[in-house]
Amino acid sequence: MILLLIIGGIILLCGVGAVAGTASKKAQPTPAAIAATNGGNTSEAKPIATTSVPPAPRLNTPVRDGKFEFVVTDVQSGMKTLGTNPYLQKTAQGSYTIVSLTVRNTSKVPYGFSPSDQYVFDAQNRKFGNDGTAAINLQADTSLYADINPGNSITAQMVFDLPADTEPDHIVLHDSMFSGGVTVSLR
Repeated sequence: MILLLIIGGIILLCGVGAVAGTASKKAQPTPAAIAATNGGNTSEAKPIATTSVPPAPRLNTPVRDGKFEFVVTDVQSGMKTLGTNPYLQKTAQGSYTIVSLTVRNTSKVPYGFSPSDQYVFDAQNRKFGNDGTAAINLQADTSLYADINPGNSITAQMVFDLPADTEPDHIVLHDSMFSGGVTVSLR
């Protein structure tokens, strides 16, 4: 008998919850309701207010992520090989894109910049990692890692191997692999 009362109570609670859930849903507007709000015109609904996303900052615009301020200063695309040293020269699978930037430490302690934490995206939102071994041909002292003291800045050139028919769209810059990142438009 007690078991039947418990099962009955559970069923009753489920039924009340379902009715309450159905009652709280908003009804979809009917064509008549749309016509009433549009002065009798059923063919078009009034625009719904939307929030727009501001455009990403562009070249030569300071942006911040964590302890770093970044300024992307140049983008070059379409290089097939990098370097003149036959032992270090690197050939792209597609073509190289070089992103030049300055990085300033805005904190009060030394902090390390890692090019491997930076990513380029194309118009299809495909993600491309930095090719540090190709970047050694351009700027060996910052191609893999650079310690930056407070208030100091460095210049760096990062290399990305994109398909030959692809242009970079934007870069996401990070002060570390765990930061949220900041987006800069490369167009």
